[in-house]
Amino acid sequence: MSESQPKVYILHENLDWTRHLVTWLQQKQIPYELWDLSSGHIDLQSVPPEGIFYNRMSASAHTRGHRFAPEFAQQVLQWLENNQRVVLNGSRAIDLEISKVKQYLALNKAGIKTPRTVAVLGKDNLVQAAQEFNVYPLITKHNRAGKGAGVHLFNNDQELEEYVASADFEEPVDGITLLQEYIRPIDGRIRRSEFIGQKFLYTVSIDSSQGFELCPADECQLPNTAESKFKIIDPLSSQQQADYERFLHANGLDVAAVEWVEDQNHQKFVYDVNTNTNYNEQAETSAHIFAHEHLANYLGHLLNETTQVVSY
Repeated sequence: MSESQPKVYILHENLDWTRHLVTWLQQKQIPYELWDLSSGHIDLQSVPPEGIFYNRMSASAHTRGHRFAPEFAQQVLQWLENNQRVVLNGSRAIDLEISKVKQYLALNKAGIKTPRTVAVLGKDNLVQAAQEFNVYPLITKHNRAGKGAGVHLFNNDQELEEYVASADFEEPVDGITLLQEYIRPIDGRIRRSEFIGQKFLYTVSIDSSQGFELCPADECQLPNTAESKFKIIDPLSSQQQADYERFLHANGLDVAAVEWVEDQNHQKFVYDVNTNTNYNEQAETSAHIFAHEHLANYLGHLLNETTQVVSY
């Protein structure tokens, strides 16, 4: 058993997406350690250190040259859970992070509406699958995605067929492309509701008129834009909040973003659940609310609880 001081351990593969949290942890004097899972090894017979473990592994790791980081993270999380460590966004969370198919099935099981979707293995079957699906406009997206990977809008079979046959076709990393009915936002904006500790924090409204790259991190901002496309808005309705929190609890998602869209008939559809959630600094500064501060407080509280139990 390790005798080192219990800490918050952050499992990640991209330092740019942890630096804001680190700033708050340092400011609040919460002990922490970064575990970069883009490489490494684990001794299966070893015992993990005392503390709490927050998983921030991203489905888009392969876009940064870390193709197998999520697979390695799955093994590390299982090792931690087998040793009864407190793990936030554990094995179930990473399963949903790297598979939109699993996300949609879990959402539907919870009674939450998602866009009609078909999962297609292989490039050769896409056009025929779309013809059988017969829903336009539709979008393609990657089953394991992030950062808008593979997301394109098509109005008919011909447009899709030309894309599939072109050099622009983006091969999904797991071979699975989704065909999904396009839900046109009633006001041209989609919503991303943030949850920490499975509790609602805020909703950010995102202008989708410039495309499907909707990552809220500072590094994803479009250049040369005078106004941020991200704005923090009013809270969710009580029923919507309760539904999402129930879904997060049922699936072991401790820190997550639920992305949803409202159509012309005021129906709401969830199209993504992001367990490697990022926050937009410009929108938070305007609204005077900082999710990383809330997250640091949450991690610090859990660390104190865990330390007291271990000491007892």
